[in-house]
Amino acid sequence: MSIEYMSQEGYDKLVAELQQMVNVELPQVKDAIAEARDKGDLSENFEYHAAKREQARLLGRIRFKQRVLENARVLDTSRLHNDTVGLLSKVEMTNLANQAKMTYIIASPNEANLREGKISIKSPIAQALLNKKVGDEVEVRVPAGMLKLRIESIQMA
Repeated sequence: MSIEYMSQEGYDKLVAELQQMVNVELPQVKDAIAEARDKGDLSENFEYHAAKREQARLLGRIRFKQRVLENARVLDTSRLHNDTVGLLSKVEMTNLANQAKMTYIIASPNEANLREGKISIKSPIAQALLNKKVGDEVEVRVPAGMLKLRIESIQMA
């Protein structure tokens, strides 16, 4: 796994999620396993097998988040420039086909959340916007076809 840059907010959120899983969810699953084990024959005990599957799923998620945090680096936003698009840039753009305005924050893949207006730096739109300046026009292939976008403003998120 390679180094992944992220915002302080994203890092803190990931740490909180990991602590929730380790300190709350994992003990609940262990209790469910113990309770199911007390019911007797494990070979036909559905609750036991379901709890064990949940434990395996949860341990996998915990390991994944731990690996992400091991390789995470928090970006110092004071050292970032807002004259070109990069990670943690808030980009306002216009779709030249229909004049619709869009604003996205370029985020790490772990912070991407379309409802919050955060798109992954690995997404086609973000890749097309990287290192571009205000006024630049880019064409990007998306599942719906080709988009032609003009960058209206760039700010630090």
